[in-house]
Amino acid sequence: MTDANELPVKLQRLIETIDIANILTEPLTQSIANLLQVSAAEINSDEASVLIRDGDQGGLRFLSATGEAAGKLLNLKVPAGKGIAGFVLSSGQPMAVSDVGEEKSFYPEVDKSTGYSTQMILATPLNYKDEIIGVLEYINRRGDPPFEPFTPVEMDKAALFAEAIASLVNAYESAKLFRDFGEKVFEGENKDDIADMRNWLNARRDSAEHREMLDLAVLMREIASRGEGERKICRELLESILRFSESKSETSFVNF
Repeated sequence: MTDANELPVKLQRLIETIDIANILTEPLTQSIANLLQVSAAEINSDEASVLIRDGDQGGLRFLSATGEAAGKLLNLKVPAGKGIAGFVLSSGQPMAVSDVGEEKSFYPEVDKSTGYSTQMILATPLNYKDEIIGVLEYINRRGDPPFEPFTPVEMDKAALFAEAIASLVNAYESAKLFRDFGEKVFEGENKDDIADMRNWLNARRDSAEHREMLDLAVLMREIASRGEGERKICRELLESILRFSESKSETSFVNF
């Protein structure tokens, strides 16, 4: 068993990390969903989705989706090398298919899982700093078939939306690292410690100090989202506060 006196010290950073990660990821996923809706309307597509890398073997996972099958797509996985999205991920090239029935690389298992009927796809890679981190897909047209094929102009529009979405996905993945770290810490603990850990975490979340910390995190996110100048000022202010705090702890004869 973990010493009860050591437990708060051991877990304080953990709970802060997990909650701040949630604060950071939630607005990012909402922004991605909003961009999907806007871009799908612009391209006159019935469904739009974002798939991101799942592990190191080339598999994909649906991070966000809009349309009829959106709820069933979330977190659905596509094995490495499978589907049009898998081809786009590995090749780095966009792809427009007017009839998926004639495309050998089409992966029908997604339709089987969702009950949706895919007839045409426009897929384009999500590139961030010369790395392909996922795939943006548009499925079918709005309205009833027969559908007009996706045009070169629409493929160019999709590429522009992919640039913006790739930046959001990269930020999401960075924030998610904090949350994954917290989960690994839990997995590494003895089973006998889990109940004590969860009790402490619940009490910590309810404390006034923790709520104030989350409020500060929200303010930091809001400031950072307003531009480079605001981020620079915020960073300088925080560094000044940290230097003051360090000098205060080192100067015992100064009382505040």
